[in-house]
Amino acid sequence: MTCARRADRCASRRRSRAKPSGNLRSTSFNACFNAYSDRISGFPLLSVQKILIVRVSSLGDVVHNMPVIADIRRRHPEAQIDWLVEESFVGLVELVSGVRRAVPVSLRRWRKRILSLENWREIGAFRRALAAEHYDLVIDCQGLIKTAWVAKMARGPLVGLANRTDGAGFEWPVRFFYDRRVPIEPRTHVVERTRQLVAAALNDPQPQPGDEIDFGIDTTRAALALSSANLNLPVPYVVFVHATSRADKQWPDTAWIELGQSLVRRGASIVLPWGSESERATSERLAKEFGAAAIVPPKLSLPAVVGLIEGAAATVGVDTGLVHIAAALKRPTVELYNFATAWRTGGYWSPNVVNLGTAGQAPTLQQVKSALAGFGLL
Repeated sequence: MTCARRADRCASRRRSRAKPSGNLRSTSFNACFNAYSDRISGFPLLSVQKILIVRVSSLGDVVHNMPVIADIRRRHPEAQIDWLVEESFVGLVELVSGVRRAVPVSLRRWRKRILSLENWREIGAFRRALAAEHYDLVIDCQGLIKTAWVAKMARGPLVGLANRTDGAGFEWPVRFFYDRRVPIEPRTHVVERTRQLVAAALNDPQPQPGDEIDFGIDTTRAALALSSANLNLPVPYVVFVHATSRADKQWPDTAWIELGQSLVRRGASIVLPWGSESERATSERLAKEFGAAAIVPPKLSLPAVVGLIEGAAATVGVDTGLVHIAAALKRPTVELYNFATAWRTGGYWSPNVVNLGTAGQAPTLQQVKSALAGFGLL
């Protein structure tokens, strides 16, 4: 029986039980995973030369995918690793040490003009270019139909997820694209989910809790990108990340204003980056409350944003990609959550990362001030 069928049968048994206990759920899953481990334990470690990682979006998810590159290089130092990613995130992926080539894909743009003949010509050219490279292994870290579709265009055995993990995207038809599927314990942090998937795909030992989480971001190149923006940044400065695609993830303007004024009184400046015109308007509105101590930069490239965050005394922000960059850099970071999702996406790899808030208990101004006081800023 295949691993995927074992995982499916276990998932079916869990659904059929009325109110299963947490222990039963864990025991049932572990039996499936142990069966999978037994199945591959007799295999020699793969002799891999070329690997294609597929994680196309979104920004935060791309950031959380970065540690797998260091994991691979640790056990397969000669491996050549390419990363298939949305074209808007190519510059960020190119900062990751160990990535030979960031391969741009335009799924977001293609989706907007699906009936265009020119669109399908571009897709055909992309397919031919991707198939021109032979990979020893292709790993779809996202588990969506769109990512499995583009991953299948590459030449090489395709490995992906066998099941959905709590709070993460997964679409079951991907099973028809994959040559091999890896089950993951449902309650797993997004960083660990991908690390476990990649380790299993390579028949490597599973990551351990004490392992270093290395995002591999080249901060020197990021600093160079920031310098090209010709910003006159006073020191110290704190980055405020107020923007998010979801209104229910936001923090009140009144809290941002009082926090910023407290920091300004202590001699800090406030930098408010933005990505869209509406976000720019919010940055400018908040900046007026801080006077000359506020800086609203021009729209920055992602590498320049990395440089900006790396140089900050701290970053405070809502659950969004730029804050996850700050956490990945292991810089002083305060992540603000309005939902019980910090266990799944919050930084746990550095004492410099503080996660505040949960469902029904938004982060308070005093909690944020206390966190910044811990960094010596208030």
